[in-house]
Amino acid sequence: MSPAAARIRPRDPMLVASEQGGGTAATVAAPDGATVAAPDGATGVTTVEIWTDGGCKPNPGPGGWGVLLVSGGQEKALTGAEPATTNNRMELTAAAAALEALTRPCRVVVHTDSEYVRNGITRWSTGWVRKGWRTSGGDPVKNMDLWRRLLDAAGRHQVEWRWVRGHSGDVMNERVDVLATEARVRMERG
Repeated sequence: MSPAAARIRPRDPMLVASEQGGGTAATVAAPDGATVAAPDGATGVTTVEIWTDGGCKPNPGPGGWGVLLVSGGQEKALTGAEPATTNNRMELTAAAAALEALTRPCRVVVHTDSEYVRNGITRWSTGWVRKGWRTSGGDPVKNMDLWRRLLDAAGRHQVEWRWVRGHSGDVMNERVDVLATEARVRMERG
């Protein structure tokens, strides 16, 4: 299994995804080839809820990211890690990887504890693009490669971005925080 693929733990029934279903469905593809089918609703557009997190220890330093994709009562976890990165890069990577994992256009609700990601995608990115990837102060946008990746991935979907306060008891946010930390630790241990 690749480092970016989710590890499914049988003791955690919330991470075990059923492959059963009928009719047309969107699928979520993981780097290891596993998929989660998401049955269409009455509108014909699949809704997928996504929780993302990323972080480093120290920052900058080794980092990891985690994602949970939930649709039609099924769930898929994705993770990844990098040896030298920043918190912001891991947060952006998590969001981009989550949207890229969707194999067809969907209605998506992305939950993130990163105000940098939420504000960047909903408030700042239009100005950055208009100004040739420059900030309001004229400086080059940091992490432009990942912002472009995220905008491209989001462009295929109807995305609603929701900010959730980190470490405040939101169960799904806590789970992706654990996934991100575990991915970093696995990478560090080799």
